[in-house]
Order: sequence, then C-alpha cells, then structure tokens
Amino acid sequence: MSGLTPEQAKEFHEQFKITYTAFVGLAALAHILVIGAKPWF
Repeated sequence: MSGLTPEQAKEFHEQFKITYTAFVGLAALAHILVIGAKPWF
C-alpha cells in the first residue's frame, strides 16, 4: 500500500517512535514550564 518493503516499514516505524517520543517529551516539558511560570488556578 505505501510502497515500502516490510523491512523498510519496520525501520521507519522505529525512527518514528523515537521522534514521536521526543516530541511528546518536549511538549510535556513546555507545558510544565508554562504551568510553573503562570499557573491558572
């Protein structure tokens, strides 16, 4: 369907997991810093 071989798809998925985890971690850190700097409650 995507034109990738199963091996290529596995490699892509491994890199995607790392990139996605890093993105979510940075987003969580940014939210924590904003809450710490300017809490809204």
